[in-house]
Amino acid sequence: MQKKPPLLVAIGNAVRLLRRNIGISQEELAEKSGLHRTYVGMIERGEKNITVLSATKIAKALGVPLSSLIKAAEGRR
Repeated sequence: MQKKPPLLVAIGNAVRLLRRNIGISQEELAEKSGLHRTYVGMIERGEKNITVLSATKIAKALGVPLSSLIKAAEGRR
């Protein structure tokens, strides 16, 4: 089994933390961001290499600037 890249895990953890802080499910985040629920789950687990476009959609759905999402991820590495 291949080890997950630490940055992807950190971004996934940041997304999960921010999502839980506003009290929404993965399904709700997926709906708000226009992404598939399974894709959101894979991002949160660090299994997908998230694109800038998807990260921007997620940040907007979470109500934070993309830079805040990146900073939250950097703090979790």
